[in-house]
Amino acid sequence: MAFQHYERAALTRLLEQVPGAVKSAALLAQPGLPAQDADELATVYLPLAALIQRRFSAWQALRAQTSAALGAPAVPAPFIIGLAGSVAVGKSTTARLLQRALSAWPEHPDVALVTTDGFLFPNAVLEQRSLMERKGFPESFDTGQLVDFLRRLKTGETGIAAPVYSHDIYDVLPDQGILLQAPQIVIMEGVNTLLPSLPERDGDHLLASDFYDFSIYLHAEEELIREWYTQRFLALIETAVNNNKSFYSRFVPLSPEQRLEVVNFVWTAINGRNLNDHILPSRPRADLILHKGNDHQITHFETRIR
Repeated sequence: MAFQHYERAALTRLLEQVPGAVKSAALLAQPGLPAQDADELATVYLPLAALIQRRFSAWQALRAQTSAALGAPAVPAPFIIGLAGSVAVGKSTTARLLQRALSAWPEHPDVALVTTDGFLFPNAVLEQRSLMERKGFPESFDTGQLVDFLRRLKTGETGIAAPVYSHDIYDVLPDQGILLQAPQIVIMEGVNTLLPSLPERDGDHLLASDFYDFSIYLHAEEELIREWYTQRFLALIETAVNNNKSFYSRFVPLSPEQRLEVVNFVWTAINGRNLNDHILPSRPRADLILHKGNDHQITHFETRIR
């Protein structure tokens, strides 16, 4: 697949095309962003939102023309964006900033954010199937539930609940969900969002990516991601010192050296393998690839040539 390379500076030209009201709505809403996130919002995600806005407008126009030609009303389905990338690469931050930038446009003020972690099988099921050490791998997800959720969105159903995952307890939260009424845009964020194939299962073998109207891959070099993962893992242990309910409380009694041994094992046996075997190979399927440097900022990007 061919891609066109652009330096970060190219986004400045796009930013000039963002209406002033949209900039104000994005930058003034919910003050208190960390300085680096505020800068990325202004200089990266608002311009990218302008790029996606063009896709959204063209998609809307084509749907309207098709419906008019066929003499039937268009199904009020959302525009769905898939966002993929490794554990600890910064998908959650990217998703939140993109959500904020996109929702500032008056054409689509309701932008929902759903993480595919909620579609993991509960830990009890993973343990029963001997999959706990493959958590995050394709077979650890309830792909049937995920595809059904996306199908319901695309057929115009409202009041759909997306399951929720807690990184604190390291499990899906039972009987909890995020209710989606009728969002104009839905961002689906997760490690294997762009997975090119599914494990064997019954059904029509649709992929989650079959429902996406635009897709993004967030990329960084593995040594950087591993460093960020280590920092995050150790920080989660510290936050669990006074929280016995946290999954990470089990690591609190360990020495600093032992904690690092755990992190290195988890990366080598699970997250690193998942990245190289499944996540990274899905990168060429994205419409947009964002590249991050060692300061977590976007350095350059690539767009698919169609």
